Amino acid sequence: MRTGMGQGPEIWIRGPVAAPDAEAAAPPGAPRAHAAARRFSWVGLHGGAGVSTLAAVYGGHDGGRAWPGPADPRSVLLVARTHAAGLDAVVPAVELFRRGEAPPGLDLEAVVLVADAPGRLPRPLAQRIRLVESVIDVYRVPWVPEWRLGDLSGRPPHGADSPARLTGATR
Repeated sequence: MRTGMGQGPEIWIRGPVAAPDAEAAAPPGAPRAHAAARRFSWVGLHGGAGVSTLAAVYGGHDGGRAWPGPADPRSVLLVARTHAAGLDAVVPAVELFRRGEAPPGLDLEAVVLVADAPGRLPRPLAQRIRLVESVIDVYRVPWVPEWRLGDLSGRPPHGADSPARLTGATR
């Protein structure tokens, strides 16, 4: 901690920080403004991670498996499935950001894990996810049968709303 510089200590915060609530001072019954959706680049860590579906449902840039270009949002959400191969890809990608080896100007916001099948995860996979959660914010997206059938309309189903809170999507 630095002293004598007129500043407080450095503080590290995990995850996105919400802007101050300007609506708190609004009189009761006044119309409430909705925050604009945040812009992210969804980056898949392996083929079939679900990047295109997530971008269609929640908004943002569908980066496929490529890093965002100069005109794309600089905030990155890494996407992987919850199977062993998908989880194997997460830690090395997070390490790229930690070591400063990701392309300059990109900010890693979180990891989004998309269920690879309906039902509970086997214990070994759940333990691996807990390890990832210990180093970065993780948002989980459950199995959504409608998405498998190509129905991306409507609001995200129950259990798939945490990425909506992250991105500000209000479908």
